[in-house]
Amino acid sequence: MDSRKNIEEGLDFVPKFDSNGLIPAIAQDAKTGQTLMVAYMNRESLDLTIETGYATYFSRSRKKLWKKGEQSGHMQKIEQILVDCDQDCLILKVIVDDGQCHVGYQSCFYRAVKANGKELEFISEKVYDPEKTYNK
Repeated sequence: MDSRKNIEEGLDFVPKFDSNGLIPAIAQDAKTGQTLMVAYMNRESLDLTIETGYATYFSRSRKKLWKKGEQSGHMQKIEQILVDCDQDCLILKVIVDDGQCHVGYQSCFYRAVKANGKELEFISEKVYDPEKTYNK
């Protein structure tokens, strides 16, 4: 089987990291299917995620590994990791509690673009107070 066909249809997990050594990872609630967040992983964070069973990401702004929930307590237990056909994007099916977004919502996708294409509207309500959570 040629290399491309193996990536697309084979059973070897060979994630394709970008030129910065990162791969996008979409966290999705395993029970509801709700998209919770999008983050990035490098080889080390992906290996730690697989090894520990809990989501660890690479923070592009802080340039370091970031175990989801290390400050807030809102961890992501891995149920399943899906990979797309090109192996350049992951979906993490995770078991979570309330509050996955650092500003207090269950999902980081708590606003929608209005029909006019220029404004946003809230589509969710906060599920926790981030001031209390992050100022422990």
